[in-house]
Amino acid sequence: MVLPIRTECRSVVCHIILPAMKKRKLLLRSALFFTVVCALAAGDTGAELARKVLRIRDNKVISFAQMIGEVKKADLVLVGEIHGNNEHHRVELDVLRAFHESDTSTAVGLEMFRADSQGALNAWIKGKLPENEFMAVYLDNWPMPWPLYDSIFRYARVHEIPLIGLNISNAIAKKVAQQGFSSLSREERGQLPPGISCRVDRKYMEFIKKAYADHGLRDRQFVNFCEAQMVWDRAMAWRLSDYRKKNPGRTVVVLAGVGHAWKRGIPAGIESESKLKSMVILPLVPGQIDRKTVTLSDADYVLLDE
Repeated sequence: MVLPIRTECRSVVCHIILPAMKKRKLLLRSALFFTVVCALAAGDTGAELARKVLRIRDNKVISFAQMIGEVKKADLVLVGEIHGNNEHHRVELDVLRAFHESDTSTAVGLEMFRADSQGALNAWIKGKLPENEFMAVYLDNWPMPWPLYDSIFRYARVHEIPLIGLNISNAIAKKVAQQGFSSLSREERGQLPPGISCRVDRKYMEFIKKAYADHGLRDRQFVNFCEAQMVWDRAMAWRLSDYRKKNPGRTVVVLAGVGHAWKRGIPAGIESESKLKSMVILPLVPGQIDRKTVTLSDADYVLLDE
């Protein structure tokens, strides 16, 4: 299975090539537009889910509730998304709600926020940051419209569920993508786990090569591109492992793009950092995540449309 990065707006190339429409004023106007669109599309997110789930280990279709009962025993639960897909965000909210309502001590790890925005995340959860100010911080961190995620952030605030910023600075990602990991200064390396390189298994390399081909990069940029993807995965895994060391009683629900959430992404980094148990939930993505070909090397559960 190949998971091309182009399905996620948070790819390396988005930061290098993404046009001026990412600028904050346009994002704010876009957010206002999407408030109406997403409100019409979302419906009642509190409605009980009837969706079914494919459990990969035995190829059995189970209920959403049964899946929750199984995954909440893990240390970390990664829920993959296509960032612009509102239904995927509804699923994420339902996972979070199910954990909270089952009295599972929970935190939420976010690809959508850099680690240096942790102070704002803490202030938001404590009710000390107005929504308009928090939305401005969000838009500084993430290029997708606020209404795709606002229900998740509000639910976490109401129930005082910690939010964890996992991402690295855009400057570091761009520098690695353009010049490679070796170009980073000692100070920049200090923000990342040590020993990052483009040493991955065959299937992950196929994923990187497909993304590389889709973006039309020159040959000399390939290793840099691969290293930048690894920087993202390893840095987020590093921060998750550190959070769990400091908060061993909490299960962390991680919201990230499918290319980071699948087992060769963040979970592989977690295995290299600790003995924590992670489980992966992915959505169906036509032509990429197929119920007939997905294996335990990719995910533990796949959400079905039926």
